[in-house]
Amino acid sequence: MSENPPPPADLRAWLWLLIASTLLMVGYFTLPLEWLGERRPVLSWLVFAGALVGLTWLMLAKIVGVMRGTAKRPVVWLAFLIFLAMTIFAGTYYVMGAHKSEFAGLETRLDALYFTVVTMATVGYGDITPAGQTARLVVVLQIGYNFVFLAAAAGTASRAVRGNVERRIRRQD
Repeated sequence: MSENPPPPADLRAWLWLLIASTLLMVGYFTLPLEWLGERRPVLSWLVFAGALVGLTWLMLAKIVGVMRGTAKRPVVWLAFLIFLAMTIFAGTYYVMGAHKSEFAGLETRLDALYFTVVTMATVGYGDITPAGQTARLVVVLQIGYNFVFLAAAAGTASRAVRGNVERRIRRQD
């Protein structure tokens, strides 16, 4: 079996994912999230809900596209959307962390990102814990979101990778 380098389009797609994810993290660590929170609760909840609705719509569109066989670069897109979900929840936790009664131990954006990853992995909590009812509600929402949407996205991405590998193997035979 000979090794063929991936087509340039695949390299461009993965390079796009790297750049887009890097820009997402730069935005997360630099955008002034302090203007959201308890001073503007309605706006904060609208931004959070709008981000989740938009993310969910994009994720479902990609998943349906994979099922229909019409999605282009689904693995790259689904990986980015999972990363975006992580960033949305981390930003929400950071904003909520400014209200000290909501989280114990959450002080920085890195703390919020760490807490989000720990929650996504459902490995348990350590030094950061949701103390307030609102924080606990958002954590429960994230865990449910992980089980339904992120698991579906990861499973779809896995199915797409397996299909791509099978097609390449058939072409080589």
